[in-house]
Amino acid sequence: MALVPYGLARPFLFSLDPETAHEHTIDMLARGAGTPLQWAWCNARVHDPVTLAGLALPNRVGLAAGLDKNARAIDGLAAMGFGFVEVGTVTPLAQPGNPRPRMFRLPAREALINRMGFNNEGLQAFVANVEKSRFHSDPRKTGAGQRMILGLNIGKNAVTPIERATDDYLIGLAGVYPHADYVTVNISSPNTKNLRDLQSDAALDALLAALKSRQAELADEHARRVPLFLKIAPDLDESQVQAIADALQKHAIEGVIATNTTLARDAVQGQPHAQEAGGLSGAPVREASNRVIRQLRAALGQGFPIIGVGGILSGADALAKIEAGADAVQIYTGLIYKGPALVAEVAQALRAHAKA
Repeated sequence: MALVPYGLARPFLFSLDPETAHEHTIDMLARGAGTPLQWAWCNARVHDPVTLAGLALPNRVGLAAGLDKNARAIDGLAAMGFGFVEVGTVTPLAQPGNPRPRMFRLPAREALINRMGFNNEGLQAFVANVEKSRFHSDPRKTGAGQRMILGLNIGKNAVTPIERATDDYLIGLAGVYPHADYVTVNISSPNTKNLRDLQSDAALDALLAALKSRQAELADEHARRVPLFLKIAPDLDESQVQAIADALQKHAIEGVIATNTTLARDAVQGQPHAQEAGGLSGAPVREASNRVIRQLRAALGQGFPIIGVGGILSGADALAKIEAGADAVQIYTGLIYKGPALVAEVAQALRAHAKA
């Protein structure tokens, strides 16, 4: 259990510009991992094992991509008690992302807006950070019991024309494959121009076909098969969700993550920063995410792995994802508003639900 209640740290962090607070947090997690400082945020991992896409998760609570874009803090994040952690999004080449300011808090709605734009240090630095982690060299050091699962999230560079996006994803897949337990293909960020066009029928079909072909080659090369997950947006109608479900099944993609941030602003009208460009996350995206999860489950049937993400700020919020059809959940914005204790709260709620 963390020795420092998050309620004491949050006022200081919220007094800072959101991106500055984010950078300080990642730096602390990276530098403090494995030291006495880690007791400021560590949690005992809740044991609630589940197998998903062939992966043995210690529990069903994961960290969503975006918090640790450069894979600097894998060990520090593992100490929070997650069953799985996803880092990235990484692009083949380093890129600065969009101009600052590009992250905004909406505390009255427990929400964030970001237009980061896949800012990251590039694939080479990302892989080097993964390799330096104690998790990578000795997974047992991330905590007693079952091994935490690591997901690596890939995207395209902003300067790559959308017609050449597949090239970037293939580079990313080959680069992260040897180091990942699963790879997430991010085609749903609203902050890279035209990226969400890849969710359309023909573009998605071509992308997934190319990725599955390369996955088969890499599986032979590395003598292990690493599952592929697709991360999709909440701003899809039922026919679009059905088309994505059809493509997932056609190409035997191993799982889907629903959902990314939303462009909708209905739930935050009148709030400071509500009209900033970018993706809205946190409580306001909860119901849109749940709707997409329900539609995916109906379209995909039982047994297809769905990870639910969007608006989880309590154990009850996570249970709503499971009841909508998700097999596991991820958190991000909730961690910023509620702190590391949210990981244990959600894991305990899901374990109690599974045993009921």
